[in-house]
Amino acid sequence: MGRVRLGKDETSPIESLDMTEIVEHEQSDRDKVASWRLHQLIEAGYPVHFAERLAHSDADLHRAVQLLRSGCDAKVAAEILL
Repeated sequence: MGRVRLGKDETSPIESLDMTEIVEHEQSDRDKVASWRLHQLIEAGYPVHFAERLAHSDADLHRAVQLLRSGCDAKVAAEILL
């Protein structure tokens, strides 16, 4: 992709943005923990749909990972934990 040079009277799309349009979504502590748990569960080998359910539950994360490492199927592990 090439560069585009702007004329003297032109502004870049970024310069023309109204800064009130930029919204930062601040995550709650609970959301941050669930996001971290989701990452850990996916890294352990859970499919996303099981990992999402487990991440937002009160399931023991260490037990969830341990079940997979010991050879338990992800579906069965999720059923046990949920």
